[in-house]
Amino acid sequence: MASSAFLLIFSYLAVLLILARPLGQGLTRFINDKPAPGFAGIERRLWRLCGVYKQDMNWRGYLLAILLFNLLGIIVLLAMLMLQDHLPLNPRHLPALSWHLALNTAISFVTNTNWQSYAGESTMSYFSQMVGLTVQNFLSAATGIAVAFALIRGFANRSVATLGNAWRDMARITLYVLLPIALPIALVSISQGTLQNFSDYLSLTTLEGAQQTLPMGPVASQEAIKMLGTNGGGFFNVNSAHPFENPNLITNFIQMIAIFLIPAALCFAFGNAVRDRRQGHALLWAMSLMFIAAVAVVMWAELSGNPHFLQLGADSAVNMEGKETRFGILNSSLFAVITTAASCGAVNAMHDSFTALGGMMPMWLIQVGEVIFGGVGSGLYGMLLFVLLAVFIAGLMIGRTPEYLGKKIEVWEMKMTAIAILITPALALLGTALAMMTEAGRAGMLNPGTHGFSEVLYAVSSAANNNGSAFAGLSANTPFWNLLLAVAMLLGRFAVIVPVMAIAGSLAIKKVQPVGSGTLPTHGPLFISLVIGSVLLVGALNFIPALALGPVAEHLQLLGH
Repeated sequence: MASSAFLLIFSYLAVLLILARPLGQGLTRFINDKPAPGFAGIERRLWRLCGVYKQDMNWRGYLLAILLFNLLGIIVLLAMLMLQDHLPLNPRHLPALSWHLALNTAISFVTNTNWQSYAGESTMSYFSQMVGLTVQNFLSAATGIAVAFALIRGFANRSVATLGNAWRDMARITLYVLLPIALPIALVSISQGTLQNFSDYLSLTTLEGAQQTLPMGPVASQEAIKMLGTNGGGFFNVNSAHPFENPNLITNFIQMIAIFLIPAALCFAFGNAVRDRRQGHALLWAMSLMFIAAVAVVMWAELSGNPHFLQLGADSAVNMEGKETRFGILNSSLFAVITTAASCGAVNAMHDSFTALGGMMPMWLIQVGEVIFGGVGSGLYGMLLFVLLAVFIAGLMIGRTPEYLGKKIEVWEMKMTAIAILITPALALLGTALAMMTEAGRAGMLNPGTHGFSEVLYAVSSAANNNGSAFAGLSANTPFWNLLLAVAMLLGRFAVIVPVMAIAGSLAIKKVQPVGSGTLPTHGPLFISLVIGSVLLVGALNFIPALALGPVAEHLQLLGH
């Protein structure tokens, strides 16, 4: 089993990096504000028509464009969901969503979280799924990548106050990156059995004589971008555990590759853009080492399983509860780590049914800020925040002004870094405390004790860090929970983007300092270890007390302590 696990992890990372490297080259072209080959003339006409031709923005203008664009997205999607019963492509005549569920869902998909307090097949019409949710899967992904582009330019620019143009960036990302990659993923998925139709649901009689309704719909088109854009919202309630979304091991592997593809490619693009590929490789090493360690822990925990099974006479203690037999423990464990290391949230197994330690690791991956590859764009700029923290710590240790890529990291940058890093832990812990202290919050808990607390902590952590996966066991479709999680998702997305853009603007105008004998190398094993240590330190300091009350206590109970 150990050899199978090693082969699976190695094969996954090998295929991922082979595909991500050339994509990173393409992304570098857009970071350098160059059009796609052969499209320069078309772009010039388009930009003139839209009034954005050669109008670059400073960080405030770029940020304002991002915020206004996403605010408009929330308003449009909210209206669409609240008027669903009056819109076309609704063969089941599904009613409009309640105001609080519609607000939660609109914020969820615009912030790239895709938390779902509903079952898709019994709540959303085909129009809402396609024109509402799938479109926002593209646009929210483009937003995250655009912010990453702006921060990379902040490091790469030489005393230039502008960071590019947000409208050009989001248009290019959508038209030249997301659409061309999502289309073949959707076609391959259809070839393997993923649904793509507009048929009404089928009413069938099973071999046992029971009546069963099979949901239909345009699934593959949403499935492709939900993975590629690290969105994660499922067409069906059980997400990628449903055979109509994820039919077999081929589609399962493609989905796992799609989740990490753009985050890995952005690391290569970062190295290319700052003219030092070693910097991008260092980020990949840090992410990959933490990722491998996390996968190993979850696989070990699930294979070790529940010792009480052996005492009850079972042949094995391995934990298959909540997992699809067509994927098994290794693929389910790998998928769980990928989807929570990235801000995806798609699941092919029920995390609530994992062992205490097996479920704790996905939760902790969310809580450290979705920086181990992370979401499209958000993973890179989140990891670069930890890089700045590591540079600052190293500067204190050697008594020098911190520098990264030749730019001094001063008080302003560190204040913004601290705000960006600490906002999501504050939201997760305060939100969990509020839920546990109020009757409305506790009313949604379906399980008592430590496991019930873990479900609440996981849900709020998932919302605050824009992941969207859930332990389940929580009745979240209530005004209290929909509003609490909506606020956490909104602040978790944009309260981080604001300081990130401020850092980008500050770095862009700085002069590059020449490399000296006292300059700390930021690409070797020592610095990679320092970055990993910074991520682990922040995660440990913020969440160990909460984790001790939840999954750690549950694990000790399992062992009889």
